[in-house]
Amino acid sequence: MTAATWSERYAASLMNTFGPPKLTLVRGEGAHVWDSDGKEYVDLLGGIAVNTLGHAHPALVAAVTEQVSTLTHVSNFFTTPQQVELAERLLAVTAVDGADGRVFFCNSGAEANEGALKLTRLTGRTHVVAMEDAFHGRTMGALALTSKAAYRAPFEPLPGHVTWVPFSDTEALAAAVTDETAAVVIEPLQGEAGVNVAPSDFLVAAREITKRHGALLWLDEVQSGMGRTGSWLASHPSGVVPDIVTLAKGLGGGLPIGALIGFGRAATLFEPGNHGTTFGGNPLSCAAALAVLATIEEEGLLARAAVVGERLRAALREDPRVLEVRGVGVLVGLTLARDVAPAVVAAAQEAGWIINATGPDRIRLAPPLVVTDSDVDSFLALWPALLDDAMAADS
Repeated sequence: MTAATWSERYAASLMNTFGPPKLTLVRGEGAHVWDSDGKEYVDLLGGIAVNTLGHAHPALVAAVTEQVSTLTHVSNFFTTPQQVELAERLLAVTAVDGADGRVFFCNSGAEANEGALKLTRLTGRTHVVAMEDAFHGRTMGALALTSKAAYRAPFEPLPGHVTWVPFSDTEALAAAVTDETAAVVIEPLQGEAGVNVAPSDFLVAAREITKRHGALLWLDEVQSGMGRTGSWLASHPSGVVPDIVTLAKGLGGGLPIGALIGFGRAATLFEPGNHGTTFGGNPLSCAAALAVLATIEEEGLLARAAVVGERLRAALREDPRVLEVRGVGVLVGLTLARDVAPAVVAAAQEAGWIINATGPDRIRLAPPLVVTDSDVDSFLALWPALLDDAMAADS
């Protein structure tokens, strides 16, 4: 069946929340995918930082196949070895300075952030300070923290008392946080805004400011966590011990799973009846996440992410039509000299590459951690021609 036919069936049967699909994909292997017409693409978006191990990684396939053949779902009245083992592994790789923590499993980043927002209410306070250009999800609570007015306006009034401050502005943050503030929420890398990086000294200052006022420090690592930046968490190099970390996307390598991790007093704020989920922490998704964590370690993918990311950024900087390159590890953002990012994405797709525009002049790359040197070489060789095509069309 052709891509055009699939698009027609899509339009007739699915709600129009995303617009027409760019492709109908049917198969993947490593960082490569194939569409319904048989055309091959190199996936440098990775399902928006989800496909940590690429597509059809043998370790993930084996783990999911074994688990689905034994036990898939049991509800939250029970636990499974996979759920307990994953919670223990996450605490082992995310805790800073041995901080004591507890995990709540859910199904997505928005759910993790929704749970975190509820958790902050148990401090007895309601005020939250968030960052300008932040994106925390589309559910009502997570949307209340998302700064883009166009996303929020159709659904207002939204819950909460939220103050936005400029990203990485320590003085503005200090002025906004008071003794009535429940939490400060920060993405160490703002992915949807085009990969803006929070300096370590800003995270350190945020920790000091929140402690001074008895507020929680909440780090949203939904997009930046799980090895994408070359560390398990993007915040790890700062040495900051947060109260809350939210994770999803790359955690399950493609299977839906999110995690809310509380450290210190935040680990024990939830009590029975405060929060819940039907599918969260199911053995299938937990088995997938355990396979992702194990493979990252076994294949040295933390170091690999750091090396590949630096190579991409260094090469992309060389073209004068690129004004700025940002990011850490294999989460890369760049700003173009002209508002041609959508045209660059279209030219890349035509040439067999999947990348993403996060604004008129901004491009985002989030390839799988297993992307090969050959794929990186080929993309960098093609990059000038993609800019040529886009800017010629714009002239």
